[in-house]
Amino acid sequence: MSDREKVEGVVLIYQPVEDYLNSRQRIAYREHRRKYIGWLASEGQDPDALEGYAYDTYYTYANITCQFHRYVWNREGRFTLDPTHDHANDYLTAKKTSKEDYSSSHLHNVKLALKAYFRYAGDEWETDITVKSESGVSQPKDYVSEDERKALREAVLEYGSVPAYAALDPDKRREWKRYLARRFGKPMNEVGRDDWDRANGFKYVSILFASLDAGLRPVEVGRAKTYWVDVENAALRIPEKDSSKNKDNWTVSLTQETTEYLAHWLNEREMYDKYDETDQLWLTRHSNPYSGKSLRVLLDNLRDIAGIERDFSWYAIRHSTGTYMAREEGLAAAQSQLRHRREETTMKYDQAPVKDRRDALNRMG
Repeated sequence: MSDREKVEGVVLIYQPVEDYLNSRQRIAYREHRRKYIGWLASEGQDPDALEGYAYDTYYTYANITCQFHRYVWNREGRFTLDPTHDHANDYLTAKKTSKEDYSSSHLHNVKLALKAYFRYAGDEWETDITVKSESGVSQPKDYVSEDERKALREAVLEYGSVPAYAALDPDKRREWKRYLARRFGKPMNEVGRDDWDRANGFKYVSILFASLDAGLRPVEVGRAKTYWVDVENAALRIPEKDSSKNKDNWTVSLTQETTEYLAHWLNEREMYDKYDETDQLWLTRHSNPYSGKSLRVLLDNLRDIAGIERDFSWYAIRHSTGTYMAREEGLAAAQSQLRHRREETTMKYDQAPVKDRRDALNRMG
């Protein structure tokens, strides 16, 4: 699992930065990042109103800025925390002319991230460099590949699990008791067989599998209620009053495997006192509804276990569900599964993945 220090859910120093800097420079950069990310999250969008950016936005901006800093250091041959407007213009130009062929949306984010960074530094940056906006129906953001979806499913089955109680000798059992005592915040002598069952529980499995099936938005994971789950019919039934971004009741299909995990979780959650006075389907260890930030922590850990090196957000899971559902069953099925009121919203998922198109070209000869 990822053990890198984070602030507001964002890694302060990634491995390439750590490799570049010496120990004193790392301290300076860590504190610089800590203050900047805190600013993005708490007031970056509107400092006068103390309104910060949404999680996905400040996460993207913070990581773009990290890449920008590395560009500046490589160009200047030294560590600095005072990049200039010329650096920003050259970096954006390099991105636009790169052989990587970055999307317009990525270039637009780079431009906005740099403007935010210089605004934070009290040195507003204006540039004549233009970035074309995407016309027509917008395309979906990055999505999780089929192999990555499978790897995440396997990772969550492993995440947080412990060996079978009966399979451990006394010494190993003592070590695992110590681990569980730390994990659940209780004295070691109070750790019992029920804690073993709890450690191998179904909460995280049910969250991920339901999200992969239903393309749940982070806010929907946070809002999910026990009465959404229809085990008998293998579905989530989301009433109008709980629905996100629309005013309709929705019935969302689930696989039988996901339904079984949800059924196990519904039984398990009855054992935890924090669910006694709520119909929230899932709560964090601190008894809060899930958010983009808490789901980011879960996703980072699952990517580590799965060996997935590239980064993506929880929304990428939703985008993958829409993409593959549109490919397999068409736009109408994808529209229902993702709970879109307008067909135009779903049209952006009517895109065959690059690999499929390449395979088609190969078959065409």
